Amino acid sequence: MSVVDTLARLIAFPTVSTEPVVALAGYVAERCEAAGFRVERFVAPGEGKLNLVCSKGPRGTDGIVLSGHMDVVPTVGQPWSSDPFRLTERGSRLVGRGTADMKGFIAATIEALARLPTLERELVLVWTCDEEVGCLGSKDLVPKLADRPLPRLCVIGEPTSFRILRMHPGHTAVRILCGGKAAHSSKPDLGDNAITKAARVIDRLEGLAADWRRDVRFAELLERPFVVMNVATIQGGSAINIVPDHCVLEVGFRPLPGMVVEDLVRQLRERIGDLGAVELRRETPAMLTAAGGELEGLLRPDASAPGTGAASFATDGGNFAALGMESLVFGPGSIDVAHMADEYVDGGELHRAVDVVTGLVSRRCGQR
Repeated sequence: MSVVDTLARLIAFPTVSTEPVVALAGYVAERCEAAGFRVERFVAPGEGKLNLVCSKGPRGTDGIVLSGHMDVVPTVGQPWSSDPFRLTERGSRLVGRGTADMKGFIAATIEALARLPTLERELVLVWTCDEEVGCLGSKDLVPKLADRPLPRLCVIGEPTSFRILRMHPGHTAVRILCGGKAAHSSKPDLGDNAITKAARVIDRLEGLAADWRRDVRFAELLERPFVVMNVATIQGGSAINIVPDHCVLEVGFRPLPGMVVEDLVRQLRERIGDLGAVELRRETPAMLTAAGGELEGLLRPDASAPGTGAASFATDGGNFAALGMESLVFGPGSIDVAHMADEYVDGGELHRAVDVVTGLVSRRCGQR
């Protein structure tokens, strides 16, 4: 089976984060078992959710971890020109949901397994669920692997066009609840309008975001070297003739490495004051790996650009740091087309990824 055929099989599993991943995980497990890997399934919260850990070679010999997520983002409402869950070839482009983010890397890794030499160091493949909704799969997996010796070096195969990225911000989600008092809209002075209160909250959030933009860090790596904030959703009210007694805002912000999330949430609460109650909903850690490490040297022969950079998006690498892993983000495809209609990976990059994985594992885990 070619890497394109394998990618087509993976794309055909509609593993949107709201749906189960068991069918795709079963296929990946089957391919790994056929290549002689030990396969472990770790059930995660949610119907049909699980993480896979596939390993081969002597245990505890500090080889390498390759990791990717099995879930994809939704396609509903996007103007796809073909079925997003059927791989379509358009010239050099392989189009389908997840081709870049990040089933292309999974397919390339699976195809590389048959090419590998005898492993003198352990190769561990970690395939996660629910990465697209806050790296929830890896968050659940990490404590289950806490007592297990795992390789220190980890490649997160997100689409970087084969650039080596050694850091990324985290992502924190909060919910802000603005309360009010209902009344007939003909006498609004008898009520307390929660939506107008939320508008004042947004104004204060914009002021806080401006303050955060002045705290510049990692300017040599990041295009936006500050905490980025996004007011993402707003919902309130019930009818045109009722003064709204509730309004809910969802806000995301991206802490930089070394920042304490609780301090940022405290600043947000202080800025909002009594206009709304703030609930911390989800926290995905930032990641920072030192420059010039061993893994960077292993990836350097296949890197598309000199030096290292940073991702603007969060990955499972932030959670894996709790296991002592030193992660770098590196893989085929471009993040610029991820999550979009007609997402694609270049066929040449996909085939090259098979060679890249084969060479990387051979250098780290093969005969010395």
